[in-house]
Amino acid sequence: MPGIVGIIGITYPEKNSIAIREMVRCMMHEPFYTSGTYINEQLGLWLGWVSHSGSFSDCMPVWNETKNICLIFSGEDFREPGELQSLRARDHNFSTDDASYLVHLYEETGTKFFEKLNGLFCGVLVDLRNMSATLFNDRFGLKRIYYHENKDGFFFSSEAKTLLRVLPELRQIDYRGLAETFSCGCVLQNRTLFSGISLLPGASAWRFSHRKKTNKTSYFNRSSWENGESLSYSNYYNKLKETWARILPRYFQGKERIAMSLTGGVDGRMIMAWANLPPNTLPCYTFGGMLQDSVDVEIARKIARICQQPHYVIRVTDDFISQFPILAEKTVYITDGAMNVSGAADLFANQRAREIAPVRLTGNYGQEVLRSSIAFRPKLLNERLFDQEFGHLLRTAEQTYAEELNENRLSFVTFKQVPWHHFSRFALEQSQLTLRAPYLDNNLVALAFQTQDTAVNSKELSLRLITEGSSALGKIATDRGMLYRPIPLWTKVNHLYREFTFKAEYAYDYGMPQWLASVDGALSPLHLEKFFLGKHKFYHFRIWYRDKLSRYVRNILLDESALTRPYLSRRFLEKMVQDHTDGQGNYTLEIHYALSCELIQRLLIETNYCDEC
Repeated sequence: MPGIVGIIGITYPEKNSIAIREMVRCMMHEPFYTSGTYINEQLGLWLGWVSHSGSFSDCMPVWNETKNICLIFSGEDFREPGELQSLRARDHNFSTDDASYLVHLYEETGTKFFEKLNGLFCGVLVDLRNMSATLFNDRFGLKRIYYHENKDGFFFSSEAKTLLRVLPELRQIDYRGLAETFSCGCVLQNRTLFSGISLLPGASAWRFSHRKKTNKTSYFNRSSWENGESLSYSNYYNKLKETWARILPRYFQGKERIAMSLTGGVDGRMIMAWANLPPNTLPCYTFGGMLQDSVDVEIARKIARICQQPHYVIRVTDDFISQFPILAEKTVYITDGAMNVSGAADLFANQRAREIAPVRLTGNYGQEVLRSSIAFRPKLLNERLFDQEFGHLLRTAEQTYAEELNENRLSFVTFKQVPWHHFSRFALEQSQLTLRAPYLDNNLVALAFQTQDTAVNSKELSLRLITEGSSALGKIATDRGMLYRPIPLWTKVNHLYREFTFKAEYAYDYGMPQWLASVDGALSPLHLEKFFLGKHKFYHFRIWYRDKLSRYVRNILLDESALTRPYLSRRFLEKMVQDHTDGQGNYTLEIHYALSCELIQRLLIETNYCDEC
């Protein structure tokens, strides 16, 4: 994933120069990446960056006119074009299509620069006037920074693997973090999977200087959002409508080609309803499966046609199955183990999405921000898979989650769920595309904190906004059969039908009971999956692990190294793999995480995998 790396210290300059190049090399996952380094031995700085070629941040490093302020920036910033006029008036030279204006914004605003940034980003600001460097990130912390501090200096990176590369003593799994990953799907509390490596909190501005101690401050206090004015339903809706119309055009700016990823839900459609773009200027695409056109594909196709935009279906085909071993490794490696191997399907689809456009506009995070939706909870994996002591850590993970959840619901969603849980998919997608997410715009999130009205936190408000933006789009039922103005009886029946097919697909795939899995296995020659699967999901790992990927599952998990991991029960792991691949059980989730953990061990702990990249 594009990002930054750095070493801040005053010892071992030659060693640090070699290390920074190695760190950058470990992040060069694709041929369309660009990279560079900046070294200032006097200040004790060794910095590097990786970016998508032609992207907003593909202009690093950027300097002010007097060459005493340098900025290394990864990500994007979204602001009104008119806000840059004052910089022009002060005779600053920059491009409005890339990040070059940001160094001048700091020059004019000082430390207020950080809170003025609006987007998902991380960076380092080097101010030679006071011989300091400031490491910073976005206020949610989604543009992740891993760090480790020791007697030789402060090491940081957008990818943990680069720290493991130059600090091999850190190649140890943190079992508490691993247990949280098994239980919750992510590590909690800004900890990581690796002992001695932590996450920079969101909204950090950590200043480093020779003459002073590190000043680890935050430029944003979330209480300013939590304690804001509370709006009534009508006032909130009017403000939402005004804010949405004002901020959305920002996300269509820039020199790169943009495409819209569409589903059958409301959040992507809300973007389309208010985009107001000329015909054939915004290609749209939807991820589809092998078995049939999903509801997402059917609805997205209608939306694109009404908006007079081209629509493509990116299908996960048999090519994906043949490439799965490579894609699974790449998924785990790119995301530092944050995404399990099921993300290989998303990696496959996003690789093809880049062929349409390098920038992906998405409705991601809409339900989180506008409806305070909690997307992850501790899972009930089969405890017989784990060593008894590790089972205790799983229960501790549930307690930690409950403690973190005990606060303002929207605060939990935006400042914990987004950077902890959603990071894995974000990192995977960002490795292939520049992801633009209007629902994480500072102005919109700040507004969302101004109501706790349950009526506001429902889809009804989004459906109303869609209808007022485009009456034609408002007449198309969502993937769950919902409309702003329901049609008597028909809407209710359609909703119940869509809910039934959604639950039936889950029950046939991940949720199939063990006894029924053996019956389905016996009937596998009939391919009953074509009657149940593909209506809502474009990947179907239960049957893939049983059939097309069974050899891969056995080769990885029945290998002696996997069978002797101290946190797993060898006897149950053997039985689980045998039963699932023989069609006698359903252990899809357990296989996801067992495969992922084994790949973490092999690719990130036991080998220098980046030597092979």
